Amino acid sequence: MDTVTQLFLLGLLVAVVLSLFIKSTARAHLKLLADRLPGPPSYPIVGTLLPLILGHRTELLYMRNRECDTYQPLYRTWMGHVPEINLTKPEHIETILGSSKHIDKSFLYNFLHPWLGTGLLTAKGQKWHTHRKMITPTFHFKILDNFLEVFSEKSEILVRKLQKEVGSQGFDVYPYITKCALDIICETAMGTAVHAQEETDSDYLSAVYDMSELTLFRMIRPWLYPDWVFQLTKAGRRHDECLKVLHGFTNRVIQERKELHKQTQKEYETSTATEEAALGTKRRLAFLDLLLDASHNGVKLTDEELREEVDTFMFEGHDTTSAGISWAAYLLGLHTDIQNIVYEEQKSIFQGSDRPATMKDLSEMKYLERVIKESLRLYPSVPFISREITEDVQIDKYTIPAGVIATVHICFLHRNPDQFPNPEKFDPDNFLPERTAKRHPYAYIPFSAGPRNCIGQKFALLEEKTVLSYLLRHYKLRSLDKREDVSLTVELILKPENGLKVVISPRDSL
Repeated sequence: MDTVTQLFLLGLLVAVVLSLFIKSTARAHLKLLADRLPGPPSYPIVGTLLPLILGHRTELLYMRNRECDTYQPLYRTWMGHVPEINLTKPEHIETILGSSKHIDKSFLYNFLHPWLGTGLLTAKGQKWHTHRKMITPTFHFKILDNFLEVFSEKSEILVRKLQKEVGSQGFDVYPYITKCALDIICETAMGTAVHAQEETDSDYLSAVYDMSELTLFRMIRPWLYPDWVFQLTKAGRRHDECLKVLHGFTNRVIQERKELHKQTQKEYETSTATEEAALGTKRRLAFLDLLLDASHNGVKLTDEELREEVDTFMFEGHDTTSAGISWAAYLLGLHTDIQNIVYEEQKSIFQGSDRPATMKDLSEMKYLERVIKESLRLYPSVPFISREITEDVQIDKYTIPAGVIATVHICFLHRNPDQFPNPEKFDPDNFLPERTAKRHPYAYIPFSAGPRNCIGQKFALLEEKTVLSYLLRHYKLRSLDKREDVSLTVELILKPENGLKVVISPRDSL
């Protein structure tokens, strides 16, 4: 072996050893800082996840809340070999969510990449900034106004479908609302009717549900993190089957919509003399139509980016609103006194008419809005938010090192007695303006907060108001199960494990 080769191999060996030493030192420093925080015991490979792995999925939220209660307000856990800093205090949460530095989602969101790609929910860095700027105009107030027709149409179908349950001894209202929300998001996001409320089975709906469950299943099992390992399992094979259904449906709709977009482009160009025409009052637009025209510095979205954003709308705009509407309906069924106040508000707005709600009507539903917000306090659709800490940050006496993930426990946060006296009580007056003004701005974050808050929260609130307005104008609700008897399950969304059983009876009139 010549001298040059020997020197090269020696240099390579030194570089490898030096790299391993640096990584080992950095790892030791990370572990040292993380373990200065209190937290539960950790085990090899699984970290602190063992109780979650061994427990039933309905125990996940309760176990996390017990952790929060034991170690609050700031503590550490380990997701396998990755340290996790858990936040429960509004001031601490603001440090992370309110910062423009810690806006990247944690590695846990990578498990959504096969389905959602790097759309607005999962994107990082410049791509997120660019897409946020492009997509924000699609949530313009006047465009949302254009969607009210869809909200009303699908709500009317829901009311009609529920008629068969009148006189029954009780039924699960969750599937009815879920299918209504799926109909709404398909038409508003893609401009396509799937008639979920008219069909008994939906492959797309099954695939959405299974993907949510499979993603969480993988998140709490570190040995399934490598793709090649996950794909060898039964869960991995079902994951791939779901992807084919979800992407096949979205890709087909995008191509059909692009063709329609081309055919009508000339019509659009000649009918934009007024703002109303530009916003689509002559033709019902979907988010997909708006995305086809969206651009940043002259650059438009590719087909893959279109699919990512549409799939993200479908996921975030369907499952979350289904849960929000269902929990609100359930809580109103438990509290008939509050339900009566909501109904009286509806009577004062509609004055005996059965017409669809206008934007003005929805803006006048102040009490219903407080009910929805209080429902989201007790049962936030997304119970956890997770971010990547990209540089060291000081929280109280602790240095939180770059490289850890920060998890915000929204369910626990929303029950902070310092912010919400008598936190387990369902009390819409928690959102009276005078009470809200006294509360820390990060004490209530059902739609996240800060630069990366949910872009669709106005859409969600309008949809929930519309559906609940129709529901309560037509039926009295009575819930059959007490709150303590309803088991909660966390997939990606907070859901009731065995549904929400209610009894309905017709309203006499408005």
